[in-house]
Amino acid sequence: MDGKPRLLDQMRERIRLKHYSIRTERVYCEWVKRFIRFHQYRHPLDMGAAEVEAFLTELAVRRNVSASTQNQALSALLFLYKEVLALDLPWLADVVRAKKPQRLPVVLSIEEVRRILAALDGELWLVCSLLYGTGMRLMEVLRLRIKDVDFSRREILIRDGKGMKDRVTMLPQRLLEPLRRHLAVVRATHKAELEQGRGDVWLPFALAHKYPRAPVEWGWQYVFPASGLSVDPRSGAVRRHHLDEKRVQRSFKRAAGEAGIVKQVSPHTLRHCFATHLLESGQDIRTVQELLGHSDVKTTMIYTHVLNRGGLAVLSPLDR
Repeated sequence: MDGKPRLLDQMRERIRLKHYSIRTERVYCEWVKRFIRFHQYRHPLDMGAAEVEAFLTELAVRRNVSASTQNQALSALLFLYKEVLALDLPWLADVVRAKKPQRLPVVLSIEEVRRILAALDGELWLVCSLLYGTGMRLMEVLRLRIKDVDFSRREILIRDGKGMKDRVTMLPQRLLEPLRRHLAVVRATHKAELEQGRGDVWLPFALAHKYPRAPVEWGWQYVFPASGLSVDPRSGAVRRHHLDEKRVQRSFKRAAGEAGIVKQVSPHTLRHCFATHLLESGQDIRTVQELLGHSDVKTTMIYTHVLNRGGLAVLSPLDR
């Protein structure tokens, strides 16, 4: 043994060096393990394009996975070869990604959104109301820190959104008081934890080393902290993380059922509703693009197609 770290340990080290999320780390490592198992535990250095394509074909043909799942597996393998093994092989550029189907987003009417929100309460109602009222993604809401909520300007600063980009969105007037009441409860819990010698929170990019007091400061706490403590999978530290997204997803699905919604919806549907309803009200598409954080207006344009469905903008010849 030459003391060199195992392949998956090298993979994790490289992922963390590039500041990828813990979710990406877990998913990428799992795909690499499945790739190696599929080829009877051969080392990736002994494999090439044929083995990668055989694995992707297995996923698509025999396991019938979606195009996005197949592309996720490919991204993990490309990361392994390029970033971990540092191999700039010609065949890497020739591996074809699965073509994802172009689907229109599911959008609810304003009345349907209201029925779902009425079936929720407490912090789950507040999370989903922010999703609809601000256009944020679910993880952007759950990772929101106290310091990034500006009540005086009625703004929310979204840090390190998709693509590691910051952006600003509005804080709805209707949510000001409910959010203040919620934060009062969170602050009381935080104060009690400080008295017990805890109350620290995870900080990104080694900020905890640069600012040793920051992890316990009020401004860095999560707006939606978890109900209990958990173990950090990377550091092993016991602290309070943010609210689990699965809890929001399950509650939203239950609320949609109680509201009589038969469409396939998730909390992310509220982001689609935010964009579509703004465009319906006459808001210009460039503003909606900025609020959603889209790099290209073409991504936002899909909501103009949604506007034309169901006769919202086009009169059926049967009705003439």
